[in-house]
Order: sequence, then C-alpha cells, then structure tokens
Amino acid sequence: MQTDGRALATQRGRAPHPAAAAPRWPWSLLVLLCVAQFMVILDATVVNVALPSIGRALHFAAGDLSWVVTAYVLFSGGLVLLGGRASDVVGRRATFLAGLAVFTAASLASGLAPSAGALIAARAGQGLGAALLTPAALSIITTVYSRAQRATALSVWGAIGGGGAAAGVLAGGMLTTWLGWRSVFLVNVPVGLVAAAASLRLLPPSGTAAGIRRELDLPGALLVVAGLVTGVYALAGAPQHGWGSVRTLSLLALSLGLLAAFTAAERRARQPLLPPRIWRSRSLTAGAVVMLGATGILVGTFFLNSLYLQDVRGASALRVGLEFLPLVAAIGLGAHLASRLLPRTGSRVLAVAGLVLMGGGALLLSGVSARAGYATGLLPGLLLIGSGTGLVFPAATVAAMSEVAADRAGLASGLMTAAHEIGAALGVAVFAAVAAATAAAGGGFAAGYRHGFIVVAATAAGLAVAALLAIPAVRPAPGTSVAVH
Repeated sequence: MQTDGRALATQRGRAPHPAAAAPRWPWSLLVLLCVAQFMVILDATVVNVALPSIGRALHFAAGDLSWVVTAYVLFSGGLVLLGGRASDVVGRRATFLAGLAVFTAASLASGLAPSAGALIAARAGQGLGAALLTPAALSIITTVYSRAQRATALSVWGAIGGGGAAAGVLAGGMLTTWLGWRSVFLVNVPVGLVAAAASLRLLPPSGTAAGIRRELDLPGALLVVAGLVTGVYALAGAPQHGWGSVRTLSLLALSLGLLAAFTAAERRARQPLLPPRIWRSRSLTAGAVVMLGATGILVGTFFLNSLYLQDVRGASALRVGLEFLPLVAAIGLGAHLASRLLPRTGSRVLAVAGLVLMGGGALLLSGVSARAGYATGLLPGLLLIGSGTGLVFPAATVAAMSEVAADRAGLASGLMTAAHEIGAALGVAVFAAVAAATAAAGGGFAAGYRHGFIVVAATAAGLAVAALLAIPAVRPAPGTSVAVH
C-alpha cells in the first residue's frame, strides 16, 4: 500500500544503461525482481496479524509492541532515498544483492529473536534491506528492459504491491495459527536464499551514472533516521512517563533538533538526499503531507484492530487475517474508481472525499461495542476506511507530481514513498500511544481502541481541511494510471 515508485529509479539523472537498447531481456529477470519485492511488501503487512502473539511470547512492555511495525517502516522510509543513490554510486546489481542479503539475514534474526529488543533491532535491519532492495530493483527494470517491454514490466511490478498486501494479511493469519509467529519472518529465509542464487546468474552487470560525480549523503541519512526514531520513541513512551514530562519533552526537542540539523546539512551537502528547493513546490508538499497522514490512519487501523480482535474479542490470527481482506479489497476498488474519476473531478475533490470517508469509518469504529458482530460492527468502518484510502492515495500522488519538472520526477516520487513509510510509523506510534494511555488509566484496551479511533477521525478531519486548502485541482488525462500498492 504505497504509491507507485516507478519514477524513483530515474531520480538520479543517470544515462540509460547500454542494455536498454537490447531487443528483449528474458522475463525470468522480472520474475526474480518481483519475487524479491513481494517479500518486502509481504513483510510490511504479514506482521500485523501476528502482533498479539509476538507481544505475549517476548513479553513486550505496554506501548512497546508498536515498535515491531515502526522500526521496519522508519528505516525503510528514512533510507529509501539513500538506497536509490547507492544504486548509482555502487551499482544497481551490487545494491540489489546487498539489500537482499541484509533483508534475508534480518528476517532470520527476527524469526530467532530471543527478546523484544532483539526483534526490534532485527526489524530495523529488515527496513534497511528493503530501502536498498526496492529502488535498485526498480532501477534495473527501467534501465534494462526496452521501451516495448517496460510498460508490461512496470504493470506487473505495480500489481505485486496489491497482491502482497492481500497475501500478507491472509498469510500472517495462516502462518501464525499453524506454525507460530516466528514463521512469518523465517519464511523469507529460503525465498531470499533462492533469490540470491538466481540473482548471481540473472542480474545484468552493475551500471552507474556515467559522467556524473555522485556521492552518498551518509550524514543526512543518519540525521533524518535519528530524528525520526527519537521522535517516535518519545511518543511511544509518553503514556507511561506523561505527555508533559521532562523525558517526553526533552526527547521531542532532541528530535526536532536532529531534523533541523538534517535540514541544515542538506543545504551544505554537494549531493543532498533531499535538496531544499524541492519544498518550494506547494503541491508536492501538500501531497506528501496528505500521503503521510492517510498512511498513518490506514496502518494505525491495522494495528489497533489486530490487537482488539485478538486480545479483546478472542479471535484467532487466521480469522483476523480473513477479516482484514475486505479492507484490502476496498482499497483496490477505491483506487480503481479514482483512476476513472480523477480526469473528471480532479485531485482535490477526490482527496477531500476520501479523507471524509476515512474519518467516517473511524467514527463508526469508535462506536463499536464489545457485543457488536463483525458484519454489523467492524466491517462498515473498515470498508469506509479502505475505500477512502483508495481514493486519497492516487489523488495525493497526482497532485504532488503535477508541478514537478521532469528532471526531478524521480526525487519527488522517492519523497512520496518516504512520506508513505514514515506516515505508517507515526500513525502507529500516535494512535497506539493514545490507546495505551487510555488503557493505563483503567479503561482497558477496549476503551483505548475507541479513544484511538476518535483521534483517527479527528486526524482525518484535519487532513481533509488541509487538502481542501492546499491540494491543487489537477485533472490528469483520461487513461492515466496511478498504481497504489
């Protein structure tokens, strides 16, 4: 469930790879790249259903379970632009293999983790591997395949996102129920090993940007990740230590200081990850903010409902996976509807309408009673949030890219991908903190669930107002495709 990153591979401005002129490349290479990407997408959703089992097995402290999700998305989103730059500096083949190796090793470490801290560290390693693997794979597709093959290749790549999301919630339920929570991570290991062996034979030689001096902005990458991790750590611990405590306020101040240092470092860097001029585009900034907020709402919905269904209602992991499928299907249907409506209604109307639907769904979920059934209680709210998400993501992406010059399209696409991942981390941290604070006050998690979705509804309302004021009314040409993962 992330925006289409097909332009990400072009963000570094490199010359086409010589192999692009070849008549045809075998589709076996595309299969390899898609299998690797399927692992990454699957891992972003498969873990949600296993969260309660993980929390019980590793004795997670209250409020810390959200780090199983946030550690992954923070590192994958915070480092995705660095991964794209690495494919230029080090080479696409080398970066892909490094990402695959790190992701596979971190998956093994996650599956064997003896403690909560070890699992969180391993999940951060998975995020690093994903940040290297995904942009390198996209870069290979866009530079190796000929123009005639590329459209098909990118369509298949886009479909992998939706398939991975649906498979993730179902596979998470089946694996957790039948083989235990560790299997949701260990299943990546044999797949990663087979993919690595095939990569040595199928991947083309590494290509780097010809005639353009490039360097890795490691200080910038470290500062942005440190700032984000510190901020999320402050939010996650706020229910326990107090929102106005010295600890919480000091950590938030440190987070803002690190992010300010990142901004200053980008102004001085010769090859910055995120050139400051990119923020001059109002449409791009507004689109990124809406993408960040909407993703936070969506992933927060998965997180809260997974805990609620299993810990409060006693549902099995398999049942929870099945009950999440209508939400995933609603996202796909909403995105399909958006592709047809965008040329007529424009991006602003769809973004606002989608956020209103998401807010309405959150209000319905906030009113769910412990005795309400799934079909009459939870399902209507989940369907509204899913369909609203399907409308918002394409609208925000089209609006964000509307004023971006061709030579910055890849950078803007990378920014939207980062906003998606970082939004997921912040959404889980904030909504989980609200639910945990209510539960700690004596209301129990059922009350925390309701309060969490009240905050979700308020967030959606605020985003709807922001979209109405800042999102441009862009009407793409009929037939324009905006894939949503």
